[in-house]
Amino acid sequence: MCLVDAGGRIVHANAACHIILDAGDFLSTMGGRIVASDARIDQALRELFAAAGSGDAGNRNSGNCLAAESAGRLMLCRACPPADIRCPPFLPGRLASATAALFIRKVATQIRSPPEIIARAYNLTPTELRVLMAIVEVGGVPEVAVALGVAESTVKTHLGRLFVKTGAGRQADLVKVVAGLRHR
Repeated sequence: MCLVDAGGRIVHANAACHIILDAGDFLSTMGGRIVASDARIDQALRELFAAAGSGDAGNRNSGNCLAAESAGRLMLCRACPPADIRCPPFLPGRLASATAALFIRKVATQIRSPPEIIARAYNLTPTELRVLMAIVEVGGVPEVAVALGVAESTVKTHLGRLFVKTGAGRQADLVKVVAGLRHR
């Protein structure tokens, strides 16, 4: 989050904002102003800041959100009047010159499937799903048994059922099955 004036000059930026700006993927600073690496996005930002400066950003549904994509990564920026946010005790003096609070967020474009989808795809019981996810996240049978608090023989029984239901022949194949479903 950062506070900016109508010209896009930074009045205050939190640590997360500094990290994003310092990375320079989409946004960076130049002369104390937030600038975008893409000219069209930069123009949209200028318009967003100007609208906030004139009070037009007060309507939450007035198009005060901007999305940008670069190198397969998505970034969202949302501006709102500073009066709409709760002000930390150290900022009141700075709020006077700020016309917009800008919230910048990197968005993961890779959507992971929840375990429930995996369970439905292979008709797994809740216990089989727990064992499968533990195999993927924890490791082999002894480690999974400890993690789940069950006997190794119990894990092996469920593992056998998982092999039948998924068509996998070994634990590494189970990991591939889960990875394949997560990245669809």
